[in-house]
Amino acid sequence: MILGATIARLREPCRPHTRAKFSYIARPLLFAVTIAMLDFTEYSKIFISLFAIVDPIGIIPIIIALTAGYTAQKRDRVGRVASLTVLLILLVALFIGTALLNFFGISIHSFRTAGGILILLMAINMLLGDKPKITRDKNSDMDATASVAIVPLSTPLLAGPGAISTVILDAHKGTGLGHLGVMTMILLLLSVSVWLTFLIAPWVSQRLGKVGSNIVTRLMGLLLAAIAVEFIAGGLRGLFPVLG
Repeated sequence: MILGATIARLREPCRPHTRAKFSYIARPLLFAVTIAMLDFTEYSKIFISLFAIVDPIGIIPIIIALTAGYTAQKRDRVGRVASLTVLLILLVALFIGTALLNFFGISIHSFRTAGGILILLMAINMLLGDKPKITRDKNSDMDATASVAIVPLSTPLLAGPGAISTVILDAHKGTGLGHLGVMTMILLLLSVSVWLTFLIAPWVSQRLGKVGSNIVTRLMGLLLAAIAVEFIAGGLRGLFPVLG
């Protein structure tokens, strides 16, 4: 009994010290992770806007044209290379895009306005049904297959200027490791959706047909136009505070 009381007394002074030490270490880390994170609705809007800009469904006819005659294994290889390239490009934009803006002395408000105008032009092209005309080399080998997956599929069709500008702008909507982590997960999910598009492209093309693909493209274009207007309005309010 005496031994038990002695042990209890020895433990008592250690508990506050241990808790204080844990609090001293954990609180800054917790603050760094949670500071200025967005809510679920905002992150959902970011994913939807990026999906509309990348528009993997809208380029299904182009995927079919470029991979015509390919075996399922070859098409899967093109899809893997394209999705990984899209992920790499957008991750670079997420982590060092702001540093590039600072290097060239460009404010985020100017970039937001320019990005909004660029996205609006893309949306108008989608609404008008204009698609890039791409020819395929019939003598392409395995290296050329990988090249097609990178250019023009990965960039500029999928991870083009509009997607890159949107990622840089969305990176400024929050701060902290938590925000960057969620943004990385969004880009991973987007990359997976690009890969799945390559797998289901033949099936979707048969079910939707030309008319269905055009309808999806125009709906994405309308959504994209509304997002572009929000970008432009936000950039102009930042450049000219009197408008706010």
